[in-house]
Amino acid sequence: MNEITQFTTRHPFLDGKPKRMLVDGKWLEAASGKTFQTINPSTGEVLAEVAEGDAEDIDRAVAAARRAFTGPWSKFKPFERQNLLLKLAELVEKHFEELAALDTLDMGAPISRTVGNKLRALGMLRYYAGQAVSIHGETIENSLPGEYASFTLKEPVGVVGAIIPWNGPLTATIWKIGPALATGCTVVLKPAEEAPLTPLRLAELCQEAGVPPGVVNVVPGYGETAGAALANHRDVDKVAFTGSHLTGQKIIQASAGNLKRVSLELGGKSPDVVFADADLDAAVPGAGMAVFANSGQICSAGTRLFVERKIYQEFSQRVADYGKSLKVGNSSDPATQVGPLVSTEQLDRVTGYLAIGRQEGARPLSGGERLTEGDMAKGFFVPPTVFADVKDEMRIAQEEIFGPVISAIPFDDIEEVIARANATQFGLGSGLWTRDVTKAHKLARAIRAGSVWINCYQAMDPAVPFGGYKMSGYGRESGKQHVEEYLNVKSVWIRTA
Repeated sequence: MNEITQFTTRHPFLDGKPKRMLVDGKWLEAASGKTFQTINPSTGEVLAEVAEGDAEDIDRAVAAARRAFTGPWSKFKPFERQNLLLKLAELVEKHFEELAALDTLDMGAPISRTVGNKLRALGMLRYYAGQAVSIHGETIENSLPGEYASFTLKEPVGVVGAIIPWNGPLTATIWKIGPALATGCTVVLKPAEEAPLTPLRLAELCQEAGVPPGVVNVVPGYGETAGAALANHRDVDKVAFTGSHLTGQKIIQASAGNLKRVSLELGGKSPDVVFADADLDAAVPGAGMAVFANSGQICSAGTRLFVERKIYQEFSQRVADYGKSLKVGNSSDPATQVGPLVSTEQLDRVTGYLAIGRQEGARPLSGGERLTEGDMAKGFFVPPTVFADVKDEMRIAQEEIFGPVISAIPFDDIEEVIARANATQFGLGSGLWTRDVTKAHKLARAIRAGSVWINCYQAMDPAVPFGGYKMSGYGRESGKQHVEEYLNVKSVWIRTA
């Protein structure tokens, strides 16, 4: 951890120079000359000035991506794309501590968390490397009279517009460029304005790995300008978006211009169900960190905690006490377990919901107010919060807060909790804690969500698909299903007679 601490105190990427965008293999200023500041949420200090891309920069990047797609990149063989991804994985491994520290400084995740993402980040790159040589069509026996052969080809979609959130910059970037490189697509990536630094540093590593110019382009900027221009662009073949459901709806509308393909990983209000027969010693920290990890800034966080009534009071209080035991502080401190929220805007959003919860009659068992003691006054800190006496219709039980806030809700029987767990517009994640295998299987089938975690929460693997139902979006990330999102299927017929 000493090496990590060195990166968080004096990071080589933070050299005082403005950070430029990557377009066609060149590091450029924004066409407008504008920049914006990115802030350390633990301290409120400016980390860097970053080029502020807009529609003109998106045009340049999309044109570069199109030239690369139809040019030399189209001649790369599967094993060559695999080798590029493996080389990138080697470079990410070599520079991982630096990348983890950059995530910590720019978006506020505790250094213990960002360092802990190493296996996942490297696993994703190496998984997509394996997929690059596993893409194939099928020979299909048809029933036409005469002599006809039929088969399918899998071909890259084309130019991908990738728009990522700020709550995990490194892994979010890999989740978008990994399948694109594996399939032979090209990418224009628009990182979140709150945390653009790690995507820019990863783009440098892409260049070092030998990714040809124009294959990976990174244009920082705001969603209303750069993001909207990318979603609306008529020469973009697919948009891969992770973020809020409201922005996802706008992207769907924008896609109509050229009927571009869209995959959406959106928000959630995930149920986490605890039965009285569960191993409560495991369920308490499990249910707590299902929300308190990353300061609750996880789309699939288990924020609606349904607890069987006979243990409701005891269990809710235990989770609240667990939250109180966690160290909240500067994300660069190796001892910190809960860091700051990412920005003043997010701080206002979360504290606004804390006030709404009290106004609606919910009772905070822990937390409930912004932390302003000592150095935390300069940052954007909210402690782990557990609300009791929550009713299903309350806004804190229905709307995504994206902060370390649990709504604890009692239930009486399995049929009731299934109905209430599904009574939301979202369907991304879900959890349940029980020793009863019958209950586990019944809820796993009945809950309408893309992931169900049983006696655990937030387990992730590059080979296992992740995505949502309902307003949590469509399409999948990770797994072979993710790679298929970047491919077109072409049917070929040959009359052999």
